[in-house]
Amino acid sequence: MTEETVKNGENKLGPVPKRKGTNNDPGSFSAVMKRLCRDKSAVVALAVTLLYIAAAVFAEGYKAWCDAKKIEPVYMVQDHANRYAPPSWKHPMGTDYLGRDVFLRGLFASKTAVKVGVVASLLSALFGVFLGLYAGYYGGKTDDAVVWIYSTFASMPSLLFILAFALLVTKGFLWEPLEKAFRFVALLLRTEPGMLAVYLGIGLTGWVSLCRVVRAETLRLRDTPYVQASRVLGQKDRVILFRHILPNLMHLVIVYFTMRFAYAVMTEVIVSYLGLGAQFEPSWGIMISDGQEKLWRGIYWEVGGATLFMFLLVLSLNILGDALRDALDPKLKI
Repeated sequence: MTEETVKNGENKLGPVPKRKGTNNDPGSFSAVMKRLCRDKSAVVALAVTLLYIAAAVFAEGYKAWCDAKKIEPVYMVQDHANRYAPPSWKHPMGTDYLGRDVFLRGLFASKTAVKVGVVASLLSALFGVFLGLYAGYYGGKTDDAVVWIYSTFASMPSLLFILAFALLVTKGFLWEPLEKAFRFVALLLRTEPGMLAVYLGIGLTGWVSLCRVVRAETLRLRDTPYVQASRVLGQKDRVILFRHILPNLMHLVIVYFTMRFAYAVMTEVIVSYLGLGAQFEPSWGIMISDGQEKLWRGIYWEVGGATLFMFLLVLSLNILGDALRDALDPKLKI
């Protein structure tokens, strides 16, 4: 075998296979994006989701700037002379009972929705991945304990748990040191204590399904030849878990995160609608709650605007989640 043959990527047994991570690897980012871009609806869903995220980042920065300058945000400006104004060129989605622009409030409410989606989904993913990995890998008493824990959480009504948790925080029923800790963390995250309770409530109740899937896959992967070889070579358990097993589960985590994001957004809308979520920031749930009282008079635009904003985001996330599942499925990497 000559040096030139080696440079050309060939040997006596045929072409030298490409190293993992190159463009020809079906699991690489570029290959996954190519498969994702074949679905036009997935591309549109991704674009819409990115627009919402961009709007949320802009809203967060704008709110911080307003706080620093001590000025009132544009979505809070009241105009009592134009209360319940119907949709027009000046106000594309009309105004609410205080004369505030419904379109601006719906747009800036993206910050609340995206933040709760990201934080709550990350918490759920962390709990589900770590508990599922350790339960599936070690088995025995560790597995029994994790199964008992997630079975207990699965038996609880999630929405009632979130509402009760938010009620404890917003109504001042927490132990004083714990309440101070909540306020401190909420200040770091630039949110309200009630919303922090919603983040934690959704995160603590949403990890069960991912934990079950990760546990089952880990049970299968721990007996594969490459994991057994790693054990024989003396690699530590955490190296095997996070370098060899977890990368083969990431497609499940990504799809789960996308789906959980949509669920978290809808849950926040319900909690805020009931008055236990956002209090001082715009939220689609608050907008629906405020606008429902005037529906009988034909003033539909506040409820309709908030519902439309929520519908587009949730629909895009669901379409994107289905497309990612197909694009990341190892069985479809051809």
